[in-house]
Amino acid sequence: MSAGSVREVAGVFLRLGTIAFGGPAAHTAMMREELVRRRGWVSDQRFVDLMGATNFIPGPNSTELAIHLGHDRARWKGLVAAGVCFILPAAVMVTGLAWAYVTYGQTPAVKGVLYGVVPAVIGIIAHALFGLLRTVVKTVWLGALGVAALVAYFLGVNELVILAAGGLLAVAVHFGQRWRGSVSGFAIPLLWTDKLPVFADPTTGQLAQLFATMLKIGAVLYGSGYVLLAFLRGDFVDRLHWISNEQLIDAVSIGQVTPGPVFTTATFVGYLVAGLPGAFLATVAIFLPSFVFVGLLTKLTGWLRSRDWTAMLLDGVNATALALMAGVSFQLGRTAIIDPLTAAIAIVTVLLLWRTKLNSAWYIAGGAVIGVAHILLNS
Repeated sequence: MSAGSVREVAGVFLRLGTIAFGGPAAHTAMMREELVRRRGWVSDQRFVDLMGATNFIPGPNSTELAIHLGHDRARWKGLVAAGVCFILPAAVMVTGLAWAYVTYGQTPAVKGVLYGVVPAVIGIIAHALFGLLRTVVKTVWLGALGVAALVAYFLGVNELVILAAGGLLAVAVHFGQRWRGSVSGFAIPLLWTDKLPVFADPTTGQLAQLFATMLKIGAVLYGSGYVLLAFLRGDFVDRLHWISNEQLIDAVSIGQVTPGPVFTTATFVGYLVAGLPGAFLATVAIFLPSFVFVGLLTKLTGWLRSRDWTAMLLDGVNATALALMAGVSFQLGRTAIIDPLTAAIAIVTVLLLWRTKLNSAWYIAGGAVIGVAHILLNS
């Protein structure tokens, strides 16, 4: 892989952060489409290895994947540029929505946009899943492991348990063979509040506590946005009593209907607590551990692939991670594809991705235009 410039890394991830609706599975699919298929920055094998490795560390996996891909392209400056540029658009949008929430009592409507955008995102994910399938499922055994992981996911088994079991089973099969002879559905909220930020003029101590609490969450949180909801409720609703349960649910909803990382929910919470300083500090704090963890992980991923048993561990994690991506995408698709028009958007997106190398932004923009037109014609 040839080295690239920080400027091109920043440009790519700033655009991805602006159009990346749909949660981690969609973000991963868009990164694969842009960086593997269109630009050739990394191979599919390297991409799935990075995707699997990020599941070993806490924090938002798709953001960590962006950070890691930035490091692969432009080393340490690329690591910082990719992460900041992927996070920044969502953080700015969520801050604006938080301001509207506090100032006017409701957020701007996004129903029409999401009606058309989300089916297009489903098409992008489906295309990425088929493309990654050939790289990840190298043997019948790994295919069976992926199917078992998908079944376990639909039965409600914890995602971390599935990933750990997939990796350990793959290693166990490897040593067994040698021994034998060689063995977030989108909710469209209407949000109301008459409350100003909790601390209209926050003290240094209050801001420090906000920063420390978000930093702790970012450093220990594994799992989905629903796990984030549990952490935020425990600290900000139950322990500190800084926001209400209803405000927290509103914050999570905003994190789901804006592009980029769902963890920008923290931005909204920070604004509710302490206005603009709170939004900034909460965003920095919750994402900072991801930059540190990926920085430590950059050398480890190549080491994992270079040894037989750790390569099998990585193959097992990759197979189960792909299965989890498929499971999340199926649930998102059931919510998003609700009529013939949304089904057509998803199908046409897959066909165009298969036959062309158009930028993902065109599919997102096309879906948004169709969605807004549909809402206007039926209002």
